Amino acid sequence: MGNLNRLFRPDSVAVIGGGAWCRSVIGALDRIGFEGPVWHVHPNAEGAIRSIADLPAAPDACFIGVNRTATIDCLRDLSAKGAGGAVCFASGFAETGDGAELNTALLSAAGDMAIVGPNCYGFVNALDKVALWPDVHGLIPVESGVAILTQSSNIALNLSMQRRGLPIAFVGTAGNQAQMGLSQIAQTLIQDPRITALGLHIEGVGDLKALQSLMQDAHLLGKPVIALKSGRSEAAQTAALSHTASLSGSDAGAGALFDRLGILRVRSLDALIEALKHAHLYGPTTPGAIASLSCSGGEASLMADGGDARGLTFAPLTKAQDCALEAVLGPLVTRANPLDYHTFIWNDAPKMAEVYAIMASGPAALTVIVVDFPRQDRCQTDAWDCVEEAAIMARQRTGKRIALLTSLSESLPEDMSARLMQAGILPLHGMDAALDALAGLYQPRQTTDTDRAIPQPASHTDTTMRDEAEAKAILALCGLDVPRHALATSSEEAGRLAEPMLPVVLKARGVAHKSDVGGVMLNLHSADAVRKAASAMPCDNYYMEEMISDGVVEILVGIVADPAHGYVLTLGAGGVLTELWRDTCHLLLPATKTEIGAALDGLRIAPLLHGYRSKPAGNRAALIAAIMSVQDYVVAQEGRVAEIEINPLIVTPTRAVVADALIREER
Repeated sequence: MGNLNRLFRPDSVAVIGGGAWCRSVIGALDRIGFEGPVWHVHPNAEGAIRSIADLPAAPDACFIGVNRTATIDCLRDLSAKGAGGAVCFASGFAETGDGAELNTALLSAAGDMAIVGPNCYGFVNALDKVALWPDVHGLIPVESGVAILTQSSNIALNLSMQRRGLPIAFVGTAGNQAQMGLSQIAQTLIQDPRITALGLHIEGVGDLKALQSLMQDAHLLGKPVIALKSGRSEAAQTAALSHTASLSGSDAGAGALFDRLGILRVRSLDALIEALKHAHLYGPTTPGAIASLSCSGGEASLMADGGDARGLTFAPLTKAQDCALEAVLGPLVTRANPLDYHTFIWNDAPKMAEVYAIMASGPAALTVIVVDFPRQDRCQTDAWDCVEEAAIMARQRTGKRIALLTSLSESLPEDMSARLMQAGILPLHGMDAALDALAGLYQPRQTTDTDRAIPQPASHTDTTMRDEAEAKAILALCGLDVPRHALATSSEEAGRLAEPMLPVVLKARGVAHKSDVGGVMLNLHSADAVRKAASAMPCDNYYMEEMISDGVVEILVGIVADPAHGYVLTLGAGGVLTELWRDTCHLLLPATKTEIGAALDGLRIAPLLHGYRSKPAGNRAALIAAIMSVQDYVVAQEGRVAEIEINPLIVTPTRAVVADALIREER
């Protein structure tokens, strides 16, 4: 694979093809200030070089703006010429039904030369003043900034137009990623010391090992990676027989993968921009509490409610802060975090700066000043200059992280945002987007581990479902606690075999979601009751087991193969109400005991496990040991397992008992 640095930081460029797209690229190179030679290659255009063979030298970077068949010929000629790399603009390759063969031909023609695309706009490098880009964009030359990569050219274009003070050093699109995926492109970019952070819009993860390698480098370099993930993998939804499959899916898999690798996830383009500003200005972030202050009780309430809804915490005021605030604000101001500091000191920049500095000097990881600035085209705005002045003074005095946050995204002028960034103060546009970004940055999160191997599922094109009896036999061999049980093929046999185990649970064999069709009867205390219950079931095969009567809590333990992200472990409230409660969390395999314990403690049903209202506590150690054993079984099968579920795993004061289970795996 070729050298992407030569493509992204060229000394010479060739633009191949005619029409508006290629003229736009030539114009974009001129407008951004590219200083090297730009050679236009076209057989008929005025002033153009007639063929690739006629180029005076091998170009470092090329934009190929011809149709898909001609693109292959151009790549072959450029590779033979020794070109550095090319952006392939044409569509109609692997992303279309008839393009697979052309995709193979494309790669063969390129050989060792780097290519980006096809079916993409290309890139704009604002650091080195290069724009292989056939449309408008909003970038200007910068000395440092963030890199943004996406598979969507239109989203890249839209992001380049932001007016929020974010310095963008590089915008790039990957198209159908025939040769270079997002992760490989990103891995090249983050090596540049001028690039401070990375923003990704991901439709599909693609090469999982490449993503893991990218995050290893990003972690070592201390460069945050912020991602917006869209799209769902149909393959992750094929295992629809279990509760786990309906609750996990591609989105849960992406979240578990990103948590493991330390990718900070956001849910909107607005939040992506806000989080990237923070990453550019302050670098990697340790989770922690924040501080908020405004001159309005309404804004303080909005911050409190919005933060609480997103799991953000507000640092309690220390005694020293409380005393210092009282000295400046007087006794009429209620001192709290979020703080409404009223307007008694408004337009007194030194006193405002003192209040801001007091809030920043406490344990908060970030101090947020909420303020909306009036429209400059309709209002006299001088009276608000004190906020910017005071914030800068507080930043200089404390050296702490300070942000100005507007409740509406349009209430912070672009020129002020740029000034604030230059002064080391974070401008945050729009309360919802800002709080979404801050939640991703400051919420407690799983410890990053970029080196832990991620098991990959097999293709799972031919699987078989183990019924409850078979699944429990396998789990028993793995060391899990399985109840005493017996199998029967008639109601009479069921009654006879149940007697030594009474009371028992009777279940229909070979039926998925048994409780939905009357296939489970609990707490049967006599052989006659077992016979009657069996006669009423829609089957001729029965599974009986001892009734576990001292359960403290029922837990769902499930693992689903997600082809895009690895194996996803789902833990949650178990039993017949699993999907109703939807009290679940997701981890990527393999998970540690510490991670599993933290995940269990994060469930809404966690108080039951710990002993709720003087009730006995469940055996947490036995529960975690059972989960670890299930995980170990899946990992040992080296990709053969498609799906495994225990629902419920009944946790008692002394045991963690497998009450129901299924396993789907390769034949």
